[in-house]
Amino acid sequence: MINTIPAVLEHRKVATQILLVIGASIFIALAAQIAVPIPLTPVPLTLSPLAVLIVGIVLGSRRGSAAAVLYLLEGLSGLPVGAQGHGGPLWLIGPTAGYLYAYPFAAFIAGWFSERGWGGTIPRAFIAMLVALSVIYAGGWSWLAILSGPRAALSMAIIPFVIADLVKIAIGAAMLPYAQRAIRA
Repeated sequence: MINTIPAVLEHRKVATQILLVIGASIFIALAAQIAVPIPLTPVPLTLSPLAVLIVGIVLGSRRGSAAAVLYLLEGLSGLPVGAQGHGGPLWLIGPTAGYLYAYPFAAFIAGWFSERGWGGTIPRAFIAMLVALSVIYAGGWSWLAILSGPRAALSMAIIPFVIADLVKIAIGAAMLPYAQRAIRA
């Protein structure tokens, strides 16, 4: 009986980690539903990039990227987790696909910085989130460059979002030290 206590505790720890990843994927999906169409671009302004960065910093590189991959799998399966309720296989080849494919990498990078102490202060969290956001921008730009050319992609994939994303990551960076403490508690 005494030998089973560590096994039960280990199962609880694994279950907690799985629930954190599932909850984080739901957080990304909910953030994607807050979407504003932007003129002259097929890409809406959403809170999902911010959610991906927060998930990476709060959960760490592996769990954060796992949550982003799970989010993509949820969408691929047809669940309406994307902006404006999109989902299904076509969602992963549409105009936002480059951003979506970059999410696991961005979450990993944000988490990598966090594991090295970059999420504990607002300025360092901002820098970490900015670096990870650049990965999302690179994914979105490269996908749209294939579909419409490099210059058009710049005007559709990056320029309309820079100011809003800087504001979003400033707010996210201000929240992160508190979020990290809550998760670790």
